[in-house]
Amino acid sequence: MKLFFTLSAILILYSNCTSFKALKQSPVSIVSWNIKDLGKSKNDVEIDFIANTVKGFDVIAIQEVVAGIGGPQAVARLHDALNRKGSKWDYVISEPTSGDSPNSSERYAFIWNTSKIFKVGDAWLEKQYHQEIDREPYLITLSARGKNFTLVSFHAITQSKNPESEIKYFRFMPGFYKDLNLVFTGDFNLSQSHSVFSPLREIGYHSSMINQKTSLRQTCINNDCLASEYDNFFFVKSRFKNIKAGIVPFYESFTDFKEARLISDHVPIFFRFSLN
Repeated sequence: MKLFFTLSAILILYSNCTSFKALKQSPVSIVSWNIKDLGKSKNDVEIDFIANTVKGFDVIAIQEVVAGIGGPQAVARLHDALNRKGSKWDYVISEPTSGDSPNSSERYAFIWNTSKIFKVGDAWLEKQYHQEIDREPYLITLSARGKNFTLVSFHAITQSKNPESEIKYFRFMPGFYKDLNLVFTGDFNLSQSHSVFSPLREIGYHSSMINQKTSLRQTCINNDCLASEYDNFFFVKSRFKNIKAGIVPFYESFTDFKEARLISDHVPIFFRFSLN
């Protein structure tokens, strides 16, 4: 009898240790989405659709939140919609970025599942190059399973305005934040193959996706609804294991492609990883 209880205790301890190890090694999932004019538009049905699209991820990074009062209100509505779907969420939203014109100044937002993710310190707009970059990046450090990572969310100027003139400054950020595990994400308005990303690659950064289009066409052509390879994640392979990355083709839920474009002209992108 004593031997039975001893063996039972060992099995329970082993099971608990295995479960704890599995929890620590379980992947983190981030979804990044340029949601067109979030706060200038989006009714309750559209907000609920967005919430259903992203609720399965641990962290949500949003670009193109409008700078006016409607932006924070829309993010709060999305946060409330997520909280009604079975998990508890928290969020932060940036101050307006430094763009000189109303069309260039925007906000960013981060939303995270509080049962899996913890915020470390305050989020911040990167002011080092606020005069060189219209919509300077928004950073947040988060903790998952006792390991920290820092998201750098960014929305570049349009391709006609040469977004590489802004992205070229990203090469210096890993030097500014040597102790942080940076993950760059957002809408770069450039393909990951562009030479402006070469300095990041030279110091170990890789894109999570290659040859994956992420912006929507005006109309689908022979069922091809995607236009350009603009959105991505960039991470250091020695620090992150890329388990899976891809897009969420939300437009397939609509019979009318024009209605899909009312949600956004970009698809969400996701990155599922573990920290080494």
